[in-house]
Amino acid sequence: MWFNSFEFWIFFALVALGCRLMRHAGQNRWLLLASYFFYGCYDWRFLSLILFCTWVNFIAGRRIHEAACPQARRRWLTAGVTLSLAVLGVFKYLGFFTREASRLLMWAGLADHRWALEVLLPAGISFFTFQALSYTMDIYRAETKPCRSFSDFALYISFFPQLVAGPIERSSHLLPQVEQPRPKCDEARFRKGFYLVLSGLFLKVVIADNMAWLAGHVFAASPSSLAGPEVLLGVYAFAFQIYGDFAGYSAIACGTACWLGFDLMTNFRRPYFALDPRDFWQRWHISLSTWLRDYLYIPLGGNRGGGWGTARNLMLTMLLGGLWHGAAWTFIVWGGIHGLWLGLHRVWLRVKKPVVTAEARPSAPWWLAGAKWFVTFHLVCLTWLAFRADSLRHALALLGALGGKWEVTDFTLTCAGMTFFFLLPWLAYEFWLERRKDDEALLKSAWWWRAGLYVYLVLMMICFPPPAPAEFIYFRF
Repeated sequence: MWFNSFEFWIFFALVALGCRLMRHAGQNRWLLLASYFFYGCYDWRFLSLILFCTWVNFIAGRRIHEAACPQARRRWLTAGVTLSLAVLGVFKYLGFFTREASRLLMWAGLADHRWALEVLLPAGISFFTFQALSYTMDIYRAETKPCRSFSDFALYISFFPQLVAGPIERSSHLLPQVEQPRPKCDEARFRKGFYLVLSGLFLKVVIADNMAWLAGHVFAASPSSLAGPEVLLGVYAFAFQIYGDFAGYSAIACGTACWLGFDLMTNFRRPYFALDPRDFWQRWHISLSTWLRDYLYIPLGGNRGGGWGTARNLMLTMLLGGLWHGAAWTFIVWGGIHGLWLGLHRVWLRVKKPVVTAEARPSAPWWLAGAKWFVTFHLVCLTWLAFRADSLRHALALLGALGGKWEVTDFTLTCAGMTFFFLLPWLAYEFWLERRKDDEALLKSAWWWRAGLYVYLVLMMICFPPPAPAEFIYFRF
């Protein structure tokens, strides 16, 4: 049941109507039932995984809170984290590790054929597992109190707008909204939700799915048959496919939750306007980057280990962040490149000698900011090439084609024309938001500006649908 399907909006209308007619306790039970139905539409067999993950972390959280000694608290924390990660490991990584083990055994001459266990991957398992783990670890840190109601906690884990692709919410933010009565959908909430939903649908239907056709053509072709401009435009297309797809999903999730009285965290903030790698990760998949920072990078030592210690912690965090995306070497390399880039940027900041204090430092000239943006954007695109490629060999072959023959083909002209047509108006709008430094600047503008943008978004969705709808990319993670 995709967000860009008629079935979902019929389902959502029934859910919203039920919430409108019920009091708080009834709303929570209704939303929990709807959330399980929503996930069951993907595969009802994996509802048991959500229930198991919910039960494990609910019990672990209560036992940690009730434990009388630090040793007992650590034992319950270890049990909760181990069981949750074991489920994630079996369903997401067991096939990868058995496949790589068989390759190693064949290389060593200890096996004569390749073998691997193929395990079906449940949609969104990484998202709801991380959300559950943050609850247990927050209780251990005494940053939140355990939930008293199992059904309320189950709704926190399985809330359908953000269940399969985030944002990854924290218990300190979302759980109080589950436990306490929520505001009804007034005019302000309707306007905000409408803006988020409409912009999210545009990002998915118009940008992501149209760019998916271009990127798919390039990454499915033999690298030896591609000219350099075709590879470059294909990488650009995938960069905006994954952005439109994921940011679009997050916007729709936040918009539908807003109509139901919930406020989810912002997950994207114009990431392709970043000026350095740290800036990029403060804008891209914010719920994951802050999760990795708080539950992995800081416990590893964060910035406290000096230059090399900080670089090591950044690399480990990004390698595991890459592995979170999928069980493949391409994701690990993608994370490693980002870890190396972040480490080098941190070293550069240490070496650089500021002339004046940060408070008194003048803003960078436009040409320097433009150069930083250009370099950052293309380094991000380089990492997307590794992320999207079928294998490391495929990624290297595409890199070779990128540096090979440069000629303008018919596909180059088609790809360039479609890219400019679909992307430039939206990028101009995001540039305006970036200059305003306000995610909701449009909602504070004159009504005719909003109406003009909404008409444009709707007409583009009606007149320029994609050749074929594509699944949300992050459902696989």
